[in-house]
Amino acid sequence: MTHHHPLPDFTHERVEVVTGRRSGLIIAVALHSSVLGSALGGARLWTYPHWSDGVADVLRLSAAMTLKNAAAGLDAGGGKSVIVVPDGATLDAERRRAAFLDLGDTVESFHGLYRTAEDVGSTTDDMLVVSERTDHVVGLPDTVGGSGEPAGPTSLGVYESLRATLERITGSADVAGRRITISGLGQVGSRLAVRLAAEGAALTVTDVNPAKRDLAIDLGADWVSPGSEHRVAADVFVPAGIGGLLTDDVIDDLDAAAVCGPANNPLAEREGADRLAARGILYAPDFVVNAGGVIYLDLEAKHLGTRSAIMDRVAAIGDTVRRVFAEAEARGVTPLAAAEGLAAERLAAGGRKAALV
Repeated sequence: MTHHHPLPDFTHERVEVVTGRRSGLIIAVALHSSVLGSALGGARLWTYPHWSDGVADVLRLSAAMTLKNAAAGLDAGGGKSVIVVPDGATLDAERRRAAFLDLGDTVESFHGLYRTAEDVGSTTDDMLVVSERTDHVVGLPDTVGGSGEPAGPTSLGVYESLRATLERITGSADVAGRRITISGLGQVGSRLAVRLAAEGAALTVTDVNPAKRDLAIDLGADWVSPGSEHRVAADVFVPAGIGGLLTDDVIDDLDAAAVCGPANNPLAEREGADRLAARGILYAPDFVVNAGGVIYLDLEAKHLGTRSAIMDRVAAIGDTVRRVFAEAEARGVTPLAAAEGLAAERLAAGGRKAALV
């Protein structure tokens, strides 16, 4: 079988790939860096063409979490989990529960160096199952005293990042009348769409799930078929689905002044940042833009401030984006390189040599 993704360079402290003894599913947990503290990153439940695609994904995602947590100023390292669902398989409730019990056992084997949370495909209720096997899990349901769903804080951070991006390209952070395309109406993309529509943005939206069209109708947004959204003229293009959307071909056809969205690893290749810059398209790095959820989860778990103060910290992501843009301009580099530099500074001060991709 041809693998969808080649494996990236291995720069990790530890990776465990196991077959869950209850579920029979392959589970990969990657600790990329604990330089700044116990790593934090969510558990992704996803279908992959081959199990090695899931391992490639967890390696990339965990490395991105190191950058995200460092750039966000958190005392937290980078890690991630992936539960690989075989192509064509569906999980019943019993097997799903078994998978998250298996994940809990694997997380526990890291002895606190890695903490998991909900992510794409998983829920706060799934994290409650994980908590039966390990204490190293955050974002449990509100109903049991946990911090709950982090999509709200994530969407707030994206909103403030988008305002900073608009400010950079138009001179004003006001979203009213601005043309914004959102690709992906999941937990974060849908929240963002509702807020932007309420503030008078001219929205174009799409999602691989056709049922999401109902939201577009409710918001008065234009709906386009998935795969065509990047050709719609926009001030800002918002990748809010799965990663890798911005391939060379998509970048070449992209009709937008800027890219700013919550999707992890939206660039199919790192060189995509240079390709965007060559076209004069401003890129707000994903791991800065989408850090609201992890800031919220980490600070809530450590009881560092009131919820209101934590949300103020999340909103300050917009200022971090402004700093990244200013640094990129001053150094004559892409915003991606500037943001990586910001993260590297924190990691270098972390007391141990940092492993960065």
